[in-house]
Amino acid sequence: MNVQSTMRAKAAQTISHVNLHYPRPEDGPAAALLLETAGLMQTQQMELPQGGIFYRFTTNVLAPNGGDNIVYLSPLPAATAALLTAAREALGLGTDSEHPAVSAYRAAQAADPEYDFHVGFLHASLEQLEDRYLALQALEANDARFAGRLKFLVNRAQPGDAEIDARLDASPVYRGVTRYTYGRNGVQAFCETDLIVDGPLGGGVVLEFDYIFPGHADHILAVSDASR
Repeated sequence: MNVQSTMRAKAAQTISHVNLHYPRPEDGPAAALLLETAGLMQTQQMELPQGGIFYRFTTNVLAPNGGDNIVYLSPLPAATAALLTAAREALGLGTDSEHPAVSAYRAAQAADPEYDFHVGFLHASLEQLEDRYLALQALEANDARFAGRLKFLVNRAQPGDAEIDARLDASPVYRGVTRYTYGRNGVQAFCETDLIVDGPLGGGVVLEFDYIFPGHADHILAVSDASR
């Protein structure tokens, strides 16, 4: 391998963007507010000729015009919406003849928020995660646009580190939680919402918020350890 190809092989690449959809044009402003409350910075919005608004967000407030860390948000395309409607009708969603695969899928998703498509955001501090997660819960409790449209679930760090345990015992989000992460030395918080849709049935998307406690090479987002 020559020097040029070696340098190419070692060149870093990042995730440029993810494109999310809200189900109806009228859901756009609420979906955008949801992402802003979750900590994303809105950098652009454009009216679309077919209705709805196209939004651009970044997760990196230090480089808002960069080419990575971008989240796009736009209405569910009409052809996709029509396909999902046909699939739901064929499967009998919400009827007495609903296909058993539907309930099995929903049960799996309810038991594990990471079961299907989800988007994760890594936070710089536990306090930042807590503040944003509590703000999302306040939206659901106090704003009619979000009532019944956000579901919350958290995973606490595996016990055993006295300092981490003490910090989580004092946390407004993790105090008393008995669900634990698969990996160590980190926490997860999930918000499922039907203001953003995806998956085989066009159901709600899960937003995941992560924090890794510093000083640990083995953590929830590290290469998996088979001994866990």
